[in-house]
Amino acid sequence: MKKLFIAAALAAALAGCSDKQAPAPKAGAAATAPAKLEPGQGDKEAGRKIAETDCKSCHGLDGKGVAPAIPHLAGQRERYLLAALSEYKSGNRTHAALRQIAAHLNEADTRNIAAYYSSLPPIGPAAIASQSSPYDQGKAVAGQCSSCHGNDGNATTAGIPSLAGQQPRYLVAAINEYLNGERKTTPMHAKLRGISRIDIENVSLYFASQAPATRTTTARGDPKAGEPLSSVCGGCHGMQGVSADSATPSLAGQDEQYLVESIKAYRTSRKRENMRTYVQGLSDKDIGDIAAFYAVQKSRAPEKGQTLVQEYTERCNRCHAPGVDNPSMPIPRIQGQDKDYLVMALREYRDDRRESTTMHKMSLPYGDSIIDSIASYYASQPAK
Repeated sequence: MKKLFIAAALAAALAGCSDKQAPAPKAGAAATAPAKLEPGQGDKEAGRKIAETDCKSCHGLDGKGVAPAIPHLAGQRERYLLAALSEYKSGNRTHAALRQIAAHLNEADTRNIAAYYSSLPPIGPAAIASQSSPYDQGKAVAGQCSSCHGNDGNATTAGIPSLAGQQPRYLVAAINEYLNGERKTTPMHAKLRGISRIDIENVSLYFASQAPATRTTTARGDPKAGEPLSSVCGGCHGMQGVSADSATPSLAGQDEQYLVESIKAYRTSRKRENMRTYVQGLSDKDIGDIAAFYAVQKSRAPEKGQTLVQEYTERCNRCHAPGVDNPSMPIPRIQGQDKDYLVMALREYRDDRRESTTMHKMSLPYGDSIIDSIASYYASQPAK
C-alpha cells in the first residue's frame, strides 16, 4: 500500500450527466474552448435560459441531479464549472453527451451557465444510512475464519497460516485462488462459498491491520542455513521476509510447516512462473531451512484499518474542506454532492479513466468499500 494515497481523490470530481441525445450545435458556436475562462464575468439570467434548454433534464433548474450518479451543480465553485466545461469541450473529459453540449457553447454561454449554477443555494446533505467502516465489516467476516486462523488471524496450529499482518492485496488474491479452485481443496472452500467481493476486500483489510504474533514452535529446519538461501526471496518478499508490496506476501513469522508446503506447491500446482523457476532448483532440505529462517523472523502489520477512512478524509480536506479555495486550481466543493456520483468519479480516477495531475492513482484491491465510505461521508456533509 505504502501509502495508499486517496488524499486528493475527490479533487476533480464533477460534472457528468445521463447519456441523453444532446441538442444540435448552435450556428456560429466556437469550435474549441479558450485556454482559461475567468469567473465573475457571466450573466446569471442568460445562464438560466441556457440551463432551461440544455441542462435541466439532467441537472435540474435548481442544480440538483435528477437521478443517482448525476452531480449536483448548485452552489458549485464557478471556477470549477468553467474548467469542467472547458475540459469537455476540448475532449479531455469523455462523457459523450457533455462533450456535445459543451461543443456548441460559445465563451459567453459557458460563462453564463457557470455563473447561474454557482449562484444557486447548495443542495442539502443526503440522508446516508449509518454504516460500519470497512474494518468493522471485515472484523465481522473474520469471525468465520477464527476456528482455524485465530480470532485476530494469529493461528496456533501447525500447517495453518497466520493471516495477521499479511499484505492485503495478497490476501485478496489468495482468497480468489481458493474460490477459483486454483489451490487445493481445504475447509477454506466451504467457508468462502458465497463471500462477496466487498467482503473479501474488508476481511483482507482487517487481517492486514492485526499485529502478527511470534510463533512459539521450535524450528525443524536450520534458520542459519536458510538465511543465505533466502537472498533471492528478499527481492520480492523484503528484508527478513517483511514485504513492502501489498500484493506480495510477508513470510516473516509465518508457520514453518505451512511455508514448506506452500513452497513445494509451486513445483506443481501453484501458478507463479518466477516462483516455480526458483523452487525447482531447491532441495527439500533447502526448502525446510528457508522456511525455518522466515518462521523465526518478526513481522508487522502493514495497515491501520481502524483509522483508514478517517485518515483519508482528513487528507481530502486539505483541498476540499469548507472555506478552502485555491484561485490557481479549479477544486470542486464535494460536501453534499451526490454519493453515487462521487463513487463513480473515484472509481474512474482509480481505474485511469479520468486524468488529473493533482490526483494520485488508487491501487486498493478493496478500494470499492473504502470509496463507498468516503463518498458516504462527503455526501452526508452540509454544503458550505
